[in-house]
Amino acid sequence: MQVKPLPTPEQAAALEATLHTVNRAATLVARIAHQQRCFRNFDLRKHAYARIKAEFGLAAQAAQHVIKKVADAYRTLHANLAVGNLGKPGSRRRRAAETRPIVFRSRAAQPYDDRCLSWQHATRTVSIWTVAGRLKAVAFTGSARQLALLAEHRRGESDLIWREGAWYLYATVEVPDRPVAAPDGFAGVDLGIANIATTSDGIRHSGKHLNALRHRHRELRRRLQAKKTKSAKRLLKRRRRKEARLAAQVDHAIAKQIVTEAERTGRGIALEDLGGIRERVRLRKPQRVTLHSWSFHQLGAFITSKAARAGVAVIFVKAAYTSQECSACHHIDKRNRPDQATFSCTSCGFAEHADVNAARTIASRGETGWAVSHAA
Repeated sequence: MQVKPLPTPEQAAALEATLHTVNRAATLVARIAHQQRCFRNFDLRKHAYARIKAEFGLAAQAAQHVIKKVADAYRTLHANLAVGNLGKPGSRRRRAAETRPIVFRSRAAQPYDDRCLSWQHATRTVSIWTVAGRLKAVAFTGSARQLALLAEHRRGESDLIWREGAWYLYATVEVPDRPVAAPDGFAGVDLGIANIATTSDGIRHSGKHLNALRHRHRELRRRLQAKKTKSAKRLLKRRRRKEARLAAQVDHAIAKQIVTEAERTGRGIALEDLGGIRERVRLRKPQRVTLHSWSFHQLGAFITSKAARAGVAVIFVKAAYTSQECSACHHIDKRNRPDQATFSCTSCGFAEHADVNAARTIASRGETGWAVSHAA
Protein backbone atom coordinates (compact mmCIF):
# COMPACT_ATOMS: atom_id res chain seq x y z
CA MET A 1 0.00 0.00 0.00
CA GLN A 2 1.47 3.33 -1.07
CA VAL A 3 1.06 6.46 1.05
CA LYS A 4 2.75 9.83 0.64
CA PRO A 5 4.80 11.40 3.46
CA LEU A 6 4.64 15.20 3.68
CA PRO A 7 7.94 16.10 5.35
CA THR A 8 9.01 19.63 6.16
CA PRO A 9 12.12 20.88 4.30
CA GLU A 10 14.28 19.98 7.30
CA GLN A 11 12.75 16.51 7.55
CA ALA A 12 13.12 15.99 3.78
CA ALA A 13 16.81 16.90 4.00
CA ALA A 14 17.30 14.31 6.78
CA LEU A 15 15.48 11.64 4.77
CA GLU A 16 17.55 12.38 1.67
CA ALA A 17 20.80 12.25 3.66
CA THR A 18 19.67 8.91 5.09
CA LEU A 19 19.08 7.37 1.67
CA HIS A 20 22.45 8.62 0.43
CA THR A 21 24.21 7.16 3.47
CA VAL A 22 22.52 3.76 3.58
CA ASN A 23 23.00 3.25 -0.16
CA ARG A 24 26.69 4.15 0.02
CA ALA A 25 26.90 1.57 2.79
CA ALA A 26 24.97 -0.96 0.68
CA THR A 27 27.36 -0.45 -2.23
CA LEU A 28 30.30 -1.13 0.11
CA VAL A 29 28.60 -4.27 1.48
CA ALA A 30 27.89 -5.45 -2.08
CA ARG A 31 31.58 -5.03 -2.93
CA ILE A 32 32.58 -7.00 0.18
CA ALA A 33 30.08 -9.74 -0.69
CA HIS A 34 31.45 -9.93 -4.23
CA GLN A 35 35.07 -10.10 -3.04
CA GLN A 36 34.38 -12.67 -0.33
CA ARG A 37 31.85 -14.62 -2.45
CA CYS A 38 29.58 -14.47 0.57
CA PHE A 39 25.95 -13.71 -0.20
CA ARG A 40 23.90 -15.09 2.70
CA ASN A 41 22.51 -12.52 5.09
CA PHE A 42 23.83 -13.89 8.38
CA ASP A 43 27.22 -14.87 6.94
CA LEU A 44 27.63 -11.44 5.36
CA ARG A 45 27.10 -9.73 8.72
CA LYS A 46 30.40 -11.19 9.97
CA HIS A 47 32.26 -9.35 7.20
CA ALA A 48 30.36 -6.06 7.01
CA TYR A 49 28.28 -5.27 10.10
CA ALA A 50 30.95 -3.68 12.31
CA ARG A 51 32.55 -1.85 9.38
CA ILE A 52 29.46 -0.07 8.11
CA LYS A 53 28.40 0.88 11.65
CA ALA A 54 31.79 2.48 12.24
CA GLU A 55 32.24 4.12 8.82
CA PHE A 56 28.71 5.39 8.25
CA GLY A 57 27.39 5.81 11.80
CA LEU A 58 24.39 3.56 11.19
CA ALA A 59 22.15 2.34 13.99
CA ALA A 60 22.29 -1.40 14.65
CA GLN A 61 18.92 -2.18 13.08
CA ALA A 62 19.56 0.06 10.08
CA ALA A 63 22.92 -1.67 9.47
CA GLN A 64 21.23 -5.07 9.50
CA HIS A 65 18.63 -3.85 7.00
CA VAL A 66 21.41 -2.63 4.69
CA ILE A 67 23.06 -6.05 4.77
CA LYS A 68 19.74 -7.81 4.21
CA LYS A 69 19.02 -5.50 1.24
CA VAL A 70 22.33 -6.49 -0.33
CA ALA A 71 21.72 -10.20 0.28
CA ASP A 72 18.25 -9.91 -1.31
CA ALA A 73 19.71 -8.06 -4.32
CA TYR A 74 22.27 -10.81 -4.91
CA ARG A 75 19.60 -13.48 -4.49
CA THR A 76 17.57 -11.80 -7.22
CA LEU A 77 20.65 -11.45 -9.44
CA HIS A 78 21.57 -15.12 -9.09
CA ALA A 79 17.97 -16.18 -9.80
CA ASN A 80 17.98 -14.10 -13.00
CA LEU A 81 21.30 -15.62 -14.03
CA ALA A 82 19.98 -19.13 -13.38
CA VAL A 83 16.94 -18.71 -15.65
CA GLY A 84 18.86 -16.87 -18.38
CA ASN A 85 17.27 -13.43 -17.98
CA LEU A 86 20.67 -11.76 -18.30
CA GLY A 87 21.76 -13.49 -21.47
CA LYS A 88 23.46 -16.71 -22.44
CA PRO A 89 26.70 -17.88 -20.75
CA GLY A 90 29.59 -15.89 -22.18
CA SER A 91 27.47 -12.99 -23.41
CA ARG A 92 28.66 -9.47 -22.67
CA ARG A 93 25.69 -8.59 -20.48
CA ARG A 94 25.96 -11.79 -18.45
CA ARG A 95 29.72 -11.39 -17.94
CA ALA A 96 29.18 -7.85 -16.67
CA ALA A 97 26.57 -9.07 -14.18
CA GLU A 98 28.79 -11.92 -12.98
CA THR A 99 32.08 -10.01 -12.70
CA ARG A 100 30.98 -6.67 -11.23
CA PRO A 101 29.59 -6.05 -7.74
CA ILE A 102 26.11 -4.58 -7.45
CA VAL A 103 25.98 -0.79 -7.15
CA PHE A 104 23.04 0.92 -5.42
CA ARG A 105 21.64 4.22 -6.61
CA SER A 106 22.05 7.06 -4.13
CA ARG A 107 18.26 7.29 -3.70
CA ALA A 108 17.39 3.60 -3.89
CA ALA A 109 14.61 2.42 -1.56
CA GLN A 110 15.44 1.54 2.05
CA PRO A 111 13.43 -0.99 4.10
CA TYR A 112 12.30 -0.19 7.66
CA ASP A 113 10.84 -2.48 10.30
CA ASP A 114 8.70 -1.49 13.29
CA ARG A 115 11.77 -0.69 15.39
CA CYS A 116 12.95 1.92 12.86
CA LEU A 117 9.55 3.25 11.77
CA SER A 118 6.32 3.44 13.73
CA TRP A 119 2.90 4.55 12.54
CA GLN A 120 0.49 6.82 14.42
CA HIS A 121 -2.74 6.38 12.49
CA ALA A 122 -4.82 8.68 14.67
CA THR A 123 -2.62 11.68 13.84
CA ARG A 124 -1.53 10.39 10.39
CA THR A 125 2.14 10.70 11.24
CA VAL A 126 5.14 8.39 11.34
CA SER A 127 8.24 8.33 13.51
CA ILE A 128 11.24 7.29 11.43
CA TRP A 129 14.96 6.72 12.00
CA THR A 130 17.39 8.89 10.03
CA VAL A 131 21.12 9.56 10.20
CA ALA A 132 20.21 12.92 11.79
CA GLY A 133 18.28 11.21 14.58
CA ARG A 134 14.72 10.05 15.01
CA LEU A 135 12.20 12.17 13.12
CA LYS A 136 8.86 12.36 14.89
CA ALA A 137 5.50 13.58 13.61
CA VAL A 138 6.28 13.24 9.89
CA ALA A 139 2.86 13.69 8.30
CA PHE A 140 1.57 11.36 5.60
CA THR A 141 -1.53 11.22 3.43
CA GLY A 142 -3.43 8.84 1.17
CA SER A 143 -6.91 7.98 -0.01
CA ALA A 144 -9.54 6.97 2.55
CA ARG A 145 -9.33 3.36 1.35
CA GLN A 146 -5.53 3.31 1.56
CA LEU A 147 -5.54 4.72 5.08
CA ALA A 148 -8.19 2.25 6.27
CA LEU A 149 -6.33 -0.76 4.85
CA LEU A 150 -3.06 0.51 6.29
CA ALA A 151 -4.52 0.90 9.77
CA GLU A 152 -6.26 -2.49 9.77
CA HIS A 153 -4.03 -4.84 7.76
CA ARG A 154 -0.43 -3.56 7.82
CA ARG A 155 2.15 -6.29 8.45
CA GLY A 156 5.95 -6.42 8.32
CA GLU A 157 8.33 -3.95 6.73
CA SER A 158 7.80 -0.61 5.01
CA ASP A 159 10.00 0.86 2.26
CA LEU A 160 11.02 4.52 2.05
CA ILE A 161 11.15 5.61 -1.60
CA TRP A 162 12.10 8.84 -3.36
CA ARG A 163 10.75 9.10 -6.89
CA GLU A 164 10.75 12.08 -9.21
CA GLY A 165 10.88 14.71 -6.48
CA ALA A 166 8.34 13.10 -4.12
CA TRP A 167 8.55 10.82 -1.09
CA TYR A 168 6.56 7.62 -0.69
CA LEU A 169 6.18 4.89 1.90
CA TYR A 170 5.27 1.41 0.65
CA ALA A 171 3.79 -0.61 3.49
CA THR A 172 2.98 -4.30 3.29
CA VAL A 173 -0.68 -5.08 4.00
CA GLU A 174 -2.19 -8.55 4.22
CA VAL A 175 -5.83 -8.43 3.13
CA PRO A 176 -7.64 -11.78 3.41
CA ASP A 177 -9.28 -13.05 0.24
CA ARG A 178 -13.04 -13.43 0.23
CA PRO A 179 -14.36 -17.01 -0.08
CA VAL A 180 -14.94 -17.92 -3.72
CA ALA A 181 -18.54 -18.87 -4.43
CA ALA A 182 -19.45 -21.40 -7.11
CA PRO A 183 -19.75 -19.32 -10.29
CA ASP A 184 -22.89 -19.18 -12.41
CA GLY A 185 -21.01 -19.53 -15.69
CA PHE A 186 -17.88 -17.74 -16.83
CA ALA A 187 -16.99 -14.50 -18.57
CA GLY A 188 -14.20 -15.16 -21.04
CA VAL A 189 -11.49 -12.53 -21.56
CA ASP A 190 -9.36 -12.47 -24.70
CA LEU A 191 -6.18 -10.44 -24.27
CA GLY A 192 -4.73 -8.82 -27.37
CA ILE A 193 -2.83 -5.89 -28.83
CA ALA A 194 -5.33 -4.08 -31.09
CA ASN A 195 -7.92 -4.62 -28.34
CA ILE A 196 -6.22 -4.92 -24.95
CA ALA A 197 -9.07 -7.03 -23.60
CA THR A 198 -12.32 -8.32 -25.12
CA THR A 199 -15.00 -10.04 -23.05
CA SER A 200 -17.44 -12.72 -24.09
CA ASP A 201 -20.20 -10.12 -23.55
CA GLY A 202 -18.84 -8.28 -26.60
CA ILE A 203 -17.15 -5.44 -24.69
CA ARG A 204 -13.88 -4.42 -26.33
CA HIS A 205 -11.26 -2.34 -24.51
CA SER A 206 -9.29 -0.69 -27.28
CA GLY A 207 -5.52 -0.39 -27.12
CA LYS A 208 -5.38 2.28 -29.84
CA HIS A 209 -4.38 5.15 -27.56
CA LEU A 210 -1.80 3.13 -25.62
CA ASN A 211 -0.30 1.62 -28.78
CA ALA A 212 -0.04 5.07 -30.37
CA LEU A 213 1.75 6.37 -27.29
CA ARG A 214 4.15 3.43 -27.33
CA HIS A 215 4.89 4.05 -31.00
CA ARG A 216 5.70 7.70 -30.28
CA HIS A 217 7.90 6.68 -27.36
CA ARG A 218 9.77 4.15 -29.50
CA GLU A 219 10.58 6.85 -32.05
CA LEU A 220 11.68 9.21 -29.29
CA ARG A 221 13.80 6.50 -27.66
CA ARG A 222 15.51 5.83 -30.97
CA ARG A 223 16.47 9.50 -31.33
CA LEU A 224 17.56 9.86 -27.70
CA GLN A 225 19.63 6.66 -27.79
CA ALA A 226 21.50 8.02 -30.81
CA LYS A 227 22.56 11.11 -28.80
CA LYS A 228 24.26 9.08 -26.01
CA THR A 229 24.37 12.07 -23.64
CA LYS A 230 23.60 12.10 -19.90
CA SER A 231 20.58 14.33 -20.41
CA ALA A 232 19.29 11.95 -23.10
CA LYS A 233 19.65 9.03 -20.70
CA ARG A 234 17.73 10.91 -18.02
CA LEU A 235 14.95 11.62 -20.50
CA LEU A 236 14.88 7.95 -21.53
CA LYS A 237 14.36 6.87 -17.91
CA ARG A 238 11.62 9.44 -17.43
CA ARG A 239 9.83 8.38 -20.61
CA ARG A 240 10.06 4.71 -19.66
CA ARG A 241 8.51 5.36 -16.25
CA LYS A 242 5.77 7.50 -17.80
CA GLU A 243 4.85 4.76 -20.27
CA ALA A 244 4.85 2.12 -17.52
CA ARG A 245 2.58 4.26 -15.32
CA LEU A 246 0.11 4.82 -18.15
CA ALA A 247 0.02 1.10 -19.00
CA ALA A 248 -0.58 0.24 -15.34
CA GLN A 249 -3.34 2.84 -15.07
CA VAL A 250 -5.09 1.48 -18.18
CA ASP A 251 -4.71 -2.14 -17.01
CA HIS A 252 -6.08 -1.27 -13.54
CA ALA A 253 -9.15 0.38 -15.05
CA ILE A 254 -9.83 -2.54 -17.40
CA ALA A 255 -9.32 -5.14 -14.66
CA LYS A 256 -11.68 -3.27 -12.35
CA GLN A 257 -14.44 -3.16 -14.98
CA ILE A 258 -14.08 -6.87 -15.81
CA VAL A 259 -14.11 -7.98 -12.15
CA THR A 260 -17.00 -5.66 -11.23
CA GLU A 261 -19.15 -7.04 -14.06
CA ALA A 262 -18.30 -10.65 -13.16
CA GLU A 263 -19.15 -9.98 -9.50
CA ARG A 264 -22.44 -8.30 -10.45
CA THR A 265 -23.56 -11.24 -12.60
CA GLY A 266 -22.24 -13.97 -10.26
CA ARG A 267 -19.88 -15.39 -12.89
CA GLY A 268 -16.25 -16.41 -12.78
CA ILE A 269 -13.53 -15.14 -15.10
CA ALA A 270 -11.72 -17.34 -17.64
CA LEU A 271 -8.32 -16.19 -18.90
CA GLU A 272 -5.83 -17.64 -21.37
CA ASP A 273 -2.64 -19.12 -19.96
CA LEU A 274 -0.16 -17.01 -21.95
CA GLY A 275 3.00 -18.08 -20.13
CA GLY A 276 5.95 -18.36 -22.51
CA ILE A 277 4.08 -16.81 -25.44
CA ARG A 278 7.01 -14.55 -26.32
CA GLU A 279 9.21 -17.58 -26.82
CA ARG A 280 6.58 -19.59 -28.72
CA VAL A 281 5.39 -16.99 -31.21
CA ARG A 282 7.45 -16.26 -34.33
CA LEU A 283 6.98 -12.78 -35.72
CA ARG A 284 8.69 -10.28 -37.97
CA LYS A 285 10.90 -7.69 -36.26
CA PRO A 286 8.34 -4.80 -36.19
CA GLN A 287 5.73 -7.15 -34.71
CA ARG A 288 8.24 -8.44 -32.13
CA VAL A 289 8.60 -4.94 -30.70
CA THR A 290 4.83 -4.69 -30.21
CA LEU A 291 4.61 -8.16 -28.64
CA HIS A 292 7.40 -7.48 -26.14
CA SER A 293 5.74 -4.25 -24.98
CA TRP A 294 2.40 -6.06 -24.49
CA SER A 295 1.51 -6.00 -20.77
CA PHE A 296 -0.72 -9.12 -20.79
CA HIS A 297 0.96 -10.51 -17.66
CA GLN A 298 0.32 -7.30 -15.72
CA LEU A 299 -3.32 -7.16 -16.77
CA GLY A 300 -3.82 -10.83 -15.89
CA ALA A 301 -2.22 -10.24 -12.48
CA PHE A 302 -4.47 -7.22 -11.83
CA ILE A 303 -7.59 -9.21 -12.75
CA THR A 304 -6.52 -12.12 -10.54
CA SER A 305 -5.76 -9.95 -7.50
CA LYS A 306 -8.95 -7.89 -7.79
CA ALA A 307 -11.01 -11.05 -8.29
CA ALA A 308 -9.50 -12.61 -5.16
CA ARG A 309 -10.52 -9.56 -3.11
CA ALA A 310 -14.04 -9.69 -4.61
CA GLY A 311 -14.48 -13.46 -4.17
CA VAL A 312 -14.74 -14.04 -7.93
CA ALA A 313 -13.47 -17.36 -9.32
CA VAL A 314 -10.65 -17.19 -11.87
CA ILE A 315 -9.53 -20.06 -14.08
CA PHE A 316 -6.77 -20.20 -16.68
CA VAL A 317 -7.34 -22.22 -19.85
CA LYS A 318 -5.10 -23.36 -22.68
CA ALA A 319 -4.57 -20.61 -25.23
CA ALA A 320 -3.97 -22.92 -28.19
CA TYR A 321 -6.31 -22.28 -31.16
CA THR A 322 -8.70 -19.98 -29.28
CA SER A 323 -8.47 -17.57 -32.22
CA GLN A 324 -9.28 -20.34 -34.75
CA GLU A 325 -11.98 -22.26 -32.86
CA CYS A 326 -15.65 -21.53 -33.56
CA SER A 327 -17.49 -20.69 -30.33
CA ALA A 328 -20.73 -22.07 -31.84
CA CYS A 329 -19.69 -25.47 -33.23
CA HIS A 330 -16.06 -25.66 -31.92
CA HIS A 331 -14.66 -26.38 -35.39
CA ILE A 332 -10.98 -25.40 -35.60
CA ASP A 333 -9.51 -24.17 -38.86
CA LYS A 334 -7.02 -21.39 -39.60
CA ARG A 335 -9.24 -20.41 -42.54
CA ASN A 336 -11.85 -19.34 -39.97
CA ARG A 337 -9.79 -16.15 -39.62
CA PRO A 338 -9.73 -14.44 -43.03
CA ASP A 339 -8.25 -11.31 -41.41
CA GLN A 340 -7.33 -9.90 -38.00
CA ALA A 341 -10.77 -8.67 -36.99
CA THR A 342 -13.05 -11.19 -38.72
CA PHE A 343 -14.13 -14.69 -37.71
CA SER A 344 -16.21 -16.74 -40.15
CA CYS A 345 -16.59 -20.46 -39.48
CA THR A 346 -16.01 -22.60 -42.56
CA SER A 347 -18.11 -25.40 -41.05
CA CYS A 348 -21.32 -23.84 -39.67
CA GLY A 349 -21.10 -20.34 -41.14
CA PHE A 350 -21.12 -18.58 -37.75
CA ALA A 351 -19.63 -15.06 -38.04
CA GLU A 352 -18.51 -12.67 -35.30
CA HIS A 353 -15.76 -10.24 -34.43
CA ALA A 354 -12.66 -12.41 -34.01
CA ASP A 355 -11.84 -11.21 -30.48
CA VAL A 356 -15.41 -11.68 -29.25
CA ASN A 357 -15.49 -15.20 -30.69
CA ALA A 358 -12.16 -16.00 -28.98
CA ALA A 359 -13.49 -14.66 -25.65
CA ARG A 360 -16.57 -16.89 -25.93
CA THR A 361 -14.35 -19.89 -26.69
CA ILE A 362 -12.29 -19.05 -23.59
CA ALA A 363 -15.50 -18.80 -21.52
CA SER A 364 -16.59 -22.24 -22.76
CA ARG A 365 -13.20 -23.73 -21.91
CA GLY A 366 -13.41 -22.09 -18.48
CA GLU A 367 -16.75 -23.76 -17.73
CA THR A 368 -15.38 -27.13 -18.83
CA GLY A 369 -12.17 -26.71 -16.85
CA TRP A 370 -14.04 -25.65 -13.71
CA ALA A 371 -16.43 -28.61 -13.96
CA VAL A 372 -13.51 -31.04 -14.33
CA SER A 373 -11.46 -29.55 -11.49
CA HIS A 374 -14.42 -29.36 -9.10
CA ALA A 375 -16.09 -32.66 -9.95
CA ALA A 376 -17.23 -34.57 -6.89
